[in-house]
Amino acid sequence: MISNILTWAAQRRLASIDHFRQHPLAAQQQVFEGLLHTARDTAWGRQYGYAEAPSRQEFAQRVPVSSYEQLYPHLERMLQGEADVLWPGTTMWFAKSSGTTNARSKYIPVSRQSLHDCHYRAGRDMVAMATSLYPEADVMAGKTLSLGGTHTANPFRPHTDSRVGDVSAVIMQNLPAWAEFLRTPPLELALLDEWEEKIERIARHVQYIDVTTLAGVPTWMIVLLRRVVELAGAANITEVWPNLRLFLHGAVAFGPYRELFRQLIPSGQMRYLEIYNASEGYFAFQDQPDCEDMLLLLDHGVYYEFIPAEEFEAEHPRTVLLEDVELGRNYALVISTNAGLWRYKIGDTVRFTCLAPYRIRISGRTKHFLNAFGEEVVIENADAALAAACAATGALVRDFTAAPIYFSSTDGASRGGHQWLVEFMQAPADERQFAQVLDETLRQLNSDYDAKRYRDIALVVPIVQAVPAGTFERWLARKGKLGGQHKVPRLSNSRDIIDEILDQLNN
Repeated sequence: MISNILTWAAQRRLASIDHFRQHPLAAQQQVFEGLLHTARDTAWGRQYGYAEAPSRQEFAQRVPVSSYEQLYPHLERMLQGEADVLWPGTTMWFAKSSGTTNARSKYIPVSRQSLHDCHYRAGRDMVAMATSLYPEADVMAGKTLSLGGTHTANPFRPHTDSRVGDVSAVIMQNLPAWAEFLRTPPLELALLDEWEEKIERIARHVQYIDVTTLAGVPTWMIVLLRRVVELAGAANITEVWPNLRLFLHGAVAFGPYRELFRQLIPSGQMRYLEIYNASEGYFAFQDQPDCEDMLLLLDHGVYYEFIPAEEFEAEHPRTVLLEDVELGRNYALVISTNAGLWRYKIGDTVRFTCLAPYRIRISGRTKHFLNAFGEEVVIENADAALAAACAATGALVRDFTAAPIYFSSTDGASRGGHQWLVEFMQAPADERQFAQVLDETLRQLNSDYDAKRYRDIALVVPIVQAVPAGTFERWLARKGKLGGQHKVPRLSNSRDIIDEILDQLNN
């Protein structure tokens, strides 16, 4: 009965989802006007004349597109407790995410409005969508197992109630009672800061819970599931949780992990849905059962603009509005939010796969791609090629990173290439074939890469080097980024990460 009531309550949001599907531009106009009206009396709103109700075109002319570094002086004032800077009132919570180009952590404001009208509303919508797509799964009948990070005192004002932490920890700590009732483990375990202890204690707790849904990052969920299976003495996770039906996954591409999850959860009733939930907001989720394209959420307190690929490096990039995007093109995401991020470059790139309704796929990061030789390899290419290599050789990948081998490298290479460090959970039957399929798939997917690989003139076959289990976790631990949503950058034009990991292995 409780499951039926909760499902009914969640599905009341389906009408709102259908509305912004059918009226996307009206939904975005309403969000835009609401944001400017609410922030008109802030320091930022007064500076850029929000009270004058500028049009979207005027807004784009007045307000600069900002990176984190450019917005940081205003964010620092908020961190120090100043009110009405970017958003009305005093912001008490900040999502702390990976460091930027100058190696600092990023502190992203999380307002009361962004928690309730973005993160929680999108969470309810995701539940509504899941119960609509898979009514037979009855996912509300049990618990949702969610993994998160931790939060600590705001270092800018440590003796106040202000906190900073992983966005998942911020969300969990502030969940309404009804949502907390649906999830496991309890907060005292979910918010532990020592990651190895957290995994162990959560695994021991949840093996006795009726878990029907998983939610989290695939890399860390794998670690937890394997430990649960081990503790239970089971062959796979379905013997522990026979009613498990759904995994809501995000943060990294799922393709390289699909086979591993199939082995861990060998059930024909298991379903997978992708979500796009970041520190800055909850932007999209999968709304079709057999297609990983994600529906862009247009009435959740986020106003969207898009930078075309040719403008990524421009000092003052041109943006296009939602109604002007084109299918198949890569765009950098620019957001204005109900937490006070104004025309903020989040760093992600997306590709539109449908315009009615607006659906996207995450194609990469503006700073995480391989383009040392004009090859323009993005995360989407790398994930697809890795999945193909795994399928061809029976391999299972835990994690990976890749970087260029430059012409002037110390090994005296006369041509460039790519070096991949891969942590396998199951090694390929033939390592040479793995590298070959990886290369061939990249050539099929990316014409720029294919052109550079022509007769090995500019690029040679990539070097794939297997690294021992736990290599990437140890690197993250040394950086103070083990756990939560932190992950090793998958692609980089700098060799710093690969060289650090190789030095770690040699020492």
